[in-house]
Amino acid sequence: MTAVLLALGSAALFGGMTVALRLALPGLPNASGATLATVVVALGVAVAASFVRHDFHGAWPFLLTGLLAPGGSQALFTLAVREIGASRTSVAVGAAPLVAVAIALVFLDEPLRVPLVVGALAIVAGGVLLAVERDRPGHLRARGLLFAAGAATMFATRDNLIRALHADASPQTAAAATLLAGTVVAALWTRRAPTRTELTRFAPAGLMFGLSYVLLFEAYWRGRVSVVSPLVATESLWGVALAALLVRHTEGMGRRLALGALLVVVGGAVIGATR
Repeated sequence: MTAVLLALGSAALFGGMTVALRLALPGLPNASGATLATVVVALGVAVAASFVRHDFHGAWPFLLTGLLAPGGSQALFTLAVREIGASRTSVAVGAAPLVAVAIALVFLDEPLRVPLVVGALAIVAGGVLLAVERDRPGHLRARGLLFAAGAATMFATRDNLIRALHADASPQTAAAATLLAGTVVAALWTRRAPTRTELTRFAPAGLMFGLSYVLLFEAYWRGRVSVVSPLVATESLWGVALAALLVRHTEGMGRRLALGALLVVVGGAVIGATR
């Protein structure tokens, strides 16, 4: 049950981060500075959490994990939010459990159970509804969905790597090492330090992102990928709900989007109830 609650907490924070990005992005010439500012703040949160345990051994493998996510994934995720909005990015990224569970079943020898399959498929069905929307608003671009799909694949790969390596370090240290590598990738992409304006704008997103990462790693230290990943995908619900509350006028939200988010939530509930 602890893994379930940690995963749901991580999902809520990640959904909040998505909307915070959407609120902060308008007016910026590019998304690279946004990615770096967000990850730098998140790194500060994870480093502060790592000092709670004072345990820094075994961190280096997670530096490699961080090259994928948040290194590459956060850049794609930020681009997706800019292209298609917070709510649709949240639902599209909800397809990550299908990849994560498939990898876990093949490479981590996790057991295959019917409720896990049903939950994962329900979550992915929500993403499919988004892809076939007929009443898309004008800002919804196909490349934005591709950015979100790429981010989802990187998230799924990261999830399996950290689960496979979870015995080698404390979760706080692993989260900090992963975010450190992600910061390096973002800095290489941006090729400059974040400005004060960027840090101020994206501080709320970075704080939620950092806390989400710490809870995510805590969850994977306690639960299987096939359980944690689909629950984390309920960030779609939070992303859609918060977008409806805060940025509805720019999101063009309709019935298919709401149904897609509902399917994601149902899938997560099935998995959580059968844990």
